[in-house]
Amino acid sequence: MVTKKQEAQQKQSALARNLLSDACSTFVVPISALLPADSPRLAGESAEHTRMLAESEAEFPPIIVHRPSMRVIDGMHRLQAAVLRGSETIEVRFVEDGEGHDLFVLAVAANIKHGLPLTRADRQAAAERIVCSHPQWSDRAIARATGIATKTVSAIRARLADRIPETRGRIGRDGRLRPLDGTEGRILAGEILRADPDASIRRVAKEAGISVGTAFDVRRRLMSGEDPAPAALGGECEEPPAGSPVQEEAAEQDVSRGTSSSPARRRAQGRRAAQEASDILKMLMKDPSLRYTDSGRVLLRRLSSLGIGILEWEDKVEAVPKHCAHAVADYARQVADSWMQFAEQLESSAPGA
Repeated sequence: MVTKKQEAQQKQSALARNLLSDACSTFVVPISALLPADSPRLAGESAEHTRMLAESEAEFPPIIVHRPSMRVIDGMHRLQAAVLRGSETIEVRFVEDGEGHDLFVLAVAANIKHGLPLTRADRQAAAERIVCSHPQWSDRAIARATGIATKTVSAIRARLADRIPETRGRIGRDGRLRPLDGTEGRILAGEILRADPDASIRRVAKEAGISVGTAFDVRRRLMSGEDPAPAALGGECEEPPAGSPVQEEAAEQDVSRGTSSSPARRRAQGRRAAQEASDILKMLMKDPSLRYTDSGRVLLRRLSSLGIGILEWEDKVEAVPKHCAHAVADYARQVADSWMQFAEQLESSAPGA
């Protein structure tokens, strides 16, 4: 479950990403009223770049200023160029909220997008600072803010481990908090599913604070008689040896409760899986980015054609000639493996992964 402290961390991260959302209006202020930026440039501003800007006839875009402190966030080269031109005022956009660490993140992100590019050393130093000031941010989120590779951020985090406060989760680029140790969320999801086997995957994911994909995996593991948390997460109990009294008793209980892999059980599972797949497909078909693009419509048609449920499988099994059974089974497994790889690639590239 998401704690109040974790909610505060999510709000802090959202603030660092969205500080400019209300900075639409521009104002003209005296240059003498402004304080220099907390610049991510290790060597300071470039005199040559400032001189080039001053000599150009281009009109400068507004600089970004933190109103409470009147400290420049982005635009020191433009500010210094205006001074060289003899200007006494400059056009600014104000940021009303935020504190030092968040304003530094904003300054780095702004310098990554435009102006004189930050050097590699500048970006790595900025990443070191952000890893320490925002330890709850994911490596991908920090990499995106600083313009360096995710692996580089991971190496920086490992190198500075003794200086970084411990956190229970990481906030991704989408602003969602994800636990570092998924065991707790998986165990909670397992408890929810045991209490209500018909609970929707989205409800389970929301209440347990895990992703939809993880909730699907928990359900699959429970249906297979496995622990909801894999051994790699430290949540899987040691399986009793085959033929042990514990295992035999569990098998007898499954039969007496009708929970073995009987046709009725498979049909119930199939109906639930088919309904969940149908709900996801309906949601995707409403997405404008898919509905109104050629590539999106092709993807939706492909997903629709592949939406075969377990209930349909039983009919198709009877239609497969016995001598073709192994070949069809091998083909089905290869297709399933391909879709699993596709799903893993999607999840690894999704925001906050």
